[in-house]
Amino acid sequence: MDRGIEHLIFARKLLKTNMGKSKTLGLSIEKSGSRLCEISQRLPSLEVAIRPIRADRESLNAVCGHIDRAVVPAAAVLKVFDAIHGLEKSLSDPQSNLLGYLSVLKRLEEAMRFLGDNCGMAIQWLGDIVEYLEDHMVADQWFISGLKKAIDGLRELESSEEKGRLDGGLLEVSLQRLEREFLRLLTENSAPLPMSSPALAGQQACLAPSPLPVAVIQKLQAILDRLIPNKRLEKCVSIYIDVRSSNVRASLQALDLDYLEISASEFNTVASIETYISQWGKHLEFAVKHLFDTEYKLCNDVFEKMGLDVWKGCFAKITAQAGFLAFLQFGKTVTEGKKDPIKLLKLLDIFTSLNNLRMDFNRMFRDSPFADIQNLTRDLIKRVIEGASEIFWELLVQVELQRQTPPPPDCSVPKVVSFLTDYCNKLLGDDYKPILVQVLCIEQSWKNQTFHERILISEILKLVRAIELNLETWSKGYADAISSHLFLMNNHWHLYKLSKNTKLGGFLGDSWLREQEQYKDYYSSMFLRESWCKLPSLLSREGLIYFSGRRVSARDLVKQRLKSFNEAFDQMIAKQANYVIPDEELRQMICRSIIQTVIPVYRSYMQNYGPLVEQEQYVGKYTKFTAQSLESILGSLFHRKSAGYDAGKSSRKVKNGRIPHLQTSTPP
Repeated sequence: MDRGIEHLIFARKLLKTNMGKSKTLGLSIEKSGSRLCEISQRLPSLEVAIRPIRADRESLNAVCGHIDRAVVPAAAVLKVFDAIHGLEKSLSDPQSNLLGYLSVLKRLEEAMRFLGDNCGMAIQWLGDIVEYLEDHMVADQWFISGLKKAIDGLRELESSEEKGRLDGGLLEVSLQRLEREFLRLLTENSAPLPMSSPALAGQQACLAPSPLPVAVIQKLQAILDRLIPNKRLEKCVSIYIDVRSSNVRASLQALDLDYLEISASEFNTVASIETYISQWGKHLEFAVKHLFDTEYKLCNDVFEKMGLDVWKGCFAKITAQAGFLAFLQFGKTVTEGKKDPIKLLKLLDIFTSLNNLRMDFNRMFRDSPFADIQNLTRDLIKRVIEGASEIFWELLVQVELQRQTPPPPDCSVPKVVSFLTDYCNKLLGDDYKPILVQVLCIEQSWKNQTFHERILISEILKLVRAIELNLETWSKGYADAISSHLFLMNNHWHLYKLSKNTKLGGFLGDSWLREQEQYKDYYSSMFLRESWCKLPSLLSREGLIYFSGRRVSARDLVKQRLKSFNEAFDQMIAKQANYVIPDEELRQMICRSIIQTVIPVYRSYMQNYGPLVEQEQYVGKYTKFTAQSLESILGSLFHRKSAGYDAGKSSRKVKNGRIPHLQTSTPP
């Protein structure tokens, strides 16, 4: 019985297992049914697709290998094309991660090169298999014709400009974004910054473009490394020039350079020329040593890998667009103005500025892109040297021509004398003599002649000798000896005082200086002798010995002599009221001498004989002055009453230190 139960249990398990299998089989059949339905639905389209294929099984087996070989490269091209579009998200913004952006862009370029190199081959292989299908009549003509049209379309696309847009324009857009990043880096790091220069001490702070940080330069170079292979160097250079030149212009505008546009006819006064040229020298030095030197170095740093022609050409365009030529043109304008002695100093200032920058000019502007700067600089230097030399060699002639002008009516120092004394000292000073010698050496070398410093000294000493001859001639132009003596006293003292302890005095020598001092002493004594020394004799005591019986006669004699003294004194004051002794030390000395000559005699006379006329009805007629009032009048003599004498008043006027009649062109 136990065995029967065991058989029943085993049968039950077996039945249960078979029922599970049946259920599984039923599910499989159900799924197979759905797949069969799907296949059944696809069969019509497959039937349509294979309908053009009319080959038998053997022909189809033979063509399978050819088809596989043609499809493999085409599939590789499609795979790369898909990968390109996968890079699009990584090329959205170079600013956030420039190095990563450049790395992805490099992969994009490599992929594009692969497409460019392999698309043609894949199309050719596909074309070959189509020809094979046609030759072996594997498919009907309609099907073959459709394949040919598709292949022809691919070939046309591959050979046209659209070949470069296999990425859908992604590379073009990515490169444009990189250009914009190049512009952003330049703009944000090239903003003008306030800074002052030692060359412009005392002036307001100006703007100078800051040098780019090293990290920025490295980023710019990395961007260029990607843009140059894509033929975008010219665009980058253009961006760089626009940004940097605008910064230089902003820096120069802060210096107030409107004077650079002034024409030669607008230089009205020496004062304006001196101001402009002084500014010009400082501004030119600042521009060259600070602004353009910075640009020169930056161009080299950024574009060094591109070659000398690229970065030098870039710097040349920045220099031109920033307006550097305006500095040189201003110097040329100065050379075209009127020539006078003051202008010689200004031309030497211009030469000094250019000479101090000679090494910088040769370093920065020596190559062919700077032909305009080179030509204008050479022309300016030539004009400066010729103009300065012409003025210098004409100085003696112009001084000699001054002898024709009348002497100053106030017997003071003619402007030409005071001007030339100071002028010669300037020419012999440390600031101008080395430059003048250099200029004259160059000018003489152009004429195959030599020039030495001793020639310069000789010419300047000739000017002093000519002035001395002028003084002698002018002194003879006065109607009386008193005026002549005062004039010569003033001028010899002026020559002595303004030459003593100076470069000019050193070259003239101590003996010459002593002569001038002796001349001053001589003519001052002659002036006193011919004028004020005659007054005391009018107060003679002769015949005034008092006797009680002759009081009336003595009073009449005192009145007569006081009247004569007063009249002579009034005439002397009237005559000398317009006389001027410009040097205060000399004026006080002469006034003291006059006071010492007149006042003691007058005071003694009035003390002794004044009481004789004090009781007269018209006492003021004879005792017009006290000793104190007389001393006060004499002590105030010889002050300058006006702006001063103008030699050649009728046609040659002195304005602002300019001596227009000392021109280097001989007057008609």
